[in-house]
Amino acid sequence: MFDTIIRFFQEGGSFMFPIAVVLAIGLAIALERAIYLMRMSKQNGDTMKRIAPLLQNLDFDGIERVADESAISNIFKAGITRMKQTPRREEIEYAMEEGVMEALPRLEKRTPYLATLANIATLLGLLGTIIGLIAAFSAVASADPSQKASLLSDSISVAMNTTAFGLISAIPLLLCHSVLQTKTTEIVDNLEMAGVKFLNIISKNNSVTSKSRATD
Repeated sequence: MFDTIIRFFQEGGSFMFPIAVVLAIGLAIALERAIYLMRMSKQNGDTMKRIAPLLQNLDFDGIERVADESAISNIFKAGITRMKQTPRREEIEYAMEEGVMEALPRLEKRTPYLATLANIATLLGLLGTIIGLIAAFSAVASADPSQKASLLSDSISVAMNTTAFGLISAIPLLLCHSVLQTKTTEIVDNLEMAGVKFLNIISKNNSVTSKSRATD
């Protein structure tokens, strides 16, 4: 099995190496992003468990004393800080949305590269195959007529190795991109849902007013 993989790689030609580098970079990015998103998800979940009872008791000072750097903690603190400045629900909502927007670039960082790397791997594979076919046809042109058919079929088979390896690299990278995007969306949805819960609870307890700048 290992010998087959080595032979497949060697017969593919020089384009197999850049495709392998693209695959390695993509997998490294996917692993780093997966670890970061899982850590962020767990951190937000743990913080929400600590904040939920404080929020139910309207203990805003207690929420501000929650000492961690999770995105959900920062969003709550931004809302409480704005609530101390103005009772308008609209203003508090803007402050919390700003917190979500600040967290978003960190959550999405480097994930779009995976789709780009998948496309690069596919294109490198196709390019390697085309160059391999050009070389094969050039070699066949000067070969003995009785050997042309077998020589051409062998050359085409080898040239296809780069396309196969490009697709083998691109498919898992696209899968990782899709999974990471889904996880990022899930975290952002949870942040937005926590913000809505906060606003609903303080509205229910008349801690804010529905007045806006426009209605003043």
